[in-house]
Amino acid sequence: MENERAPETRHRMSAENIGHRPLRSRAWLGEAGKNGFIARHHLRQSGLSGRQFDGRPVIGIANTWSELTPCNIHLKGLADAARRGIQQAGGTALEFPVLSLGEPFMRPSSMIYRNMMAMELEELCRANPLDAVVVLTGCDKTTPAALMALASVDIPSIMLTGGPMLNGRFRGRPVGSGTDIWRMTEGLRAGEVTQEEFTEFESCLNRSAGHCMTMGTASTMASITEALGMQLPGGAALPAVDSRRLVLAEDTGARAVELALEGLRPSAIMTREAIENALVVNAACGGSTNAVLHLLAIAGRRGVPLSLDDIDEFSRAIPLLVDLMPSGRFLMEEFAYAGGVPALMKELGDLLHTGAPTITGRTLGENVAAARNDDPEVIRPLSNPVQPAGSGTAVLRGTLAPDGAVIKVSAAEAHLLEHTGRALVFDDLESYLAVAADPDLDVTADSVLIVRGCGPRGYPGMPEVGNLPLPKKLLDQGVRDLVRISDARMSGTAYGACVLHVAPESAAGGPLALVRTGDLVRISVADRSLDMLVDDAELARRRADLPTPAAATTRGWTRLYTDHVLQADQGVDLDFLVGSSGDAPSRSPF
Repeated sequence: MENERAPETRHRMSAENIGHRPLRSRAWLGEAGKNGFIARHHLRQSGLSGRQFDGRPVIGIANTWSELTPCNIHLKGLADAARRGIQQAGGTALEFPVLSLGEPFMRPSSMIYRNMMAMELEELCRANPLDAVVVLTGCDKTTPAALMALASVDIPSIMLTGGPMLNGRFRGRPVGSGTDIWRMTEGLRAGEVTQEEFTEFESCLNRSAGHCMTMGTASTMASITEALGMQLPGGAALPAVDSRRLVLAEDTGARAVELALEGLRPSAIMTREAIENALVVNAACGGSTNAVLHLLAIAGRRGVPLSLDDIDEFSRAIPLLVDLMPSGRFLMEEFAYAGGVPALMKELGDLLHTGAPTITGRTLGENVAAARNDDPEVIRPLSNPVQPAGSGTAVLRGTLAPDGAVIKVSAAEAHLLEHTGRALVFDDLESYLAVAADPDLDVTADSVLIVRGCGPRGYPGMPEVGNLPLPKKLLDQGVRDLVRISDARMSGTAYGACVLHVAPESAAGGPLALVRTGDLVRISVADRSLDMLVDDAELARRRADLPTPAAATTRGWTRLYTDHVLQADQGVDLDFLVGSSGDAPSRSPF
């Protein structure tokens, strides 16, 4: 029969006994009196024996599984594998749910809930008897939200992203989520694709569990998590349904137990050097413009100085090495089989801070020392890049965006990167969509299409609508790209000459609110400039006539969000969440 003595008298593998740091969970489970009794007997209620809280590390498994997030639908299996690893390494696993952010369904935008998930995960980690946590993510905003939370709470932590789905296959050719959707949708509107073809394409694009298999935001943030050192090597690219991902999950659980005993925290890993490594990898893989917002927010949580100018500097210096959609030809399966992020980082060599510490306990350089590039067509060497340095995310400033805007250079038609055109302006997305098919719309291939009211406050939530559908009139003329400017974001799977994240946004009184149809707008990626050619006196007159923006809502999360959200150049975090709060729990109520 089980020995019922208090657990602290029965240690077999407690941190104190084996020479490691004291475990955080002992403040709950190791206390001999009433407080410890209350914590322990509720664990017994769930069927756990006293052996499970005899001093061994307690490891949380934070799971963003949800049927409302199809990209994360397989995370139950990864959680089971992580549990095996935790138990094999001598820990106790306690799984708990975290707000799941499903990109396909959430309205007005999953971005409005990124900060909510980050706040929830931070507080759950702080409030509970966890010595370390494994966080399972996948869909676009779940990964940056988790990194933000872990940067703030700073308990030993390790990430595991869910992996991309298998390549889509349509009529004998590979197709990519997002990227080919935009192509097929425009083809349907132009009459080049039939409804029957479109439906067939829909049925064979997403063939398995996993997130987008293009280098969209999910794949980008998974790659960045690995580059930051917060995920085991190889974790970003392996397909979601590859059995090796389950092995990786088991290894992740086992490593979490070691982290609990070693005391290695995110603050030792997510340093300025690590963030610079993430910027290099983002540029080299043709990463999503959304990564700019997320890295700014992550750096803000860690107190690491990072600006749009830093991001532009790295983008100018790093060539595109990974030949993946939307900037290239291949998909994440090919990237994984070529060697994934370790092989890419091996190719980047001294462009990275190879001495940066990682979650493995080894340096980044040690992690990738044995990496091998098995397909130099997919992962190019520096001597043969897909596109030259400067092809990634460029930061533009000027009278239209004094605090900055971004454009993904590799995704735009080259002739539009230096352009002056007449503005066609809409105050909201719905107003534009209502006339986008009008054959008499006053628009040409030289026009600059501007839609405002889509920023963090204005929409609210900064949706992925910046890759505005082209006017039907231009599609019929064979036009396939157009300069488009907004305070919105766009999907990392999208493409086009789309200027995004204009800051300050129009709802915050930024100059985007002042531009009018007929104004000349000039974009120069070479000069990093974005200007409306309107004199100061006229702009002052227009500003005096600006109406006061209506409040998005008077209650709930949206009210809290709009009252406290920062602008795009600061990462769209909430002002009171910036910084690190540490892992100290609230005092016991008993």
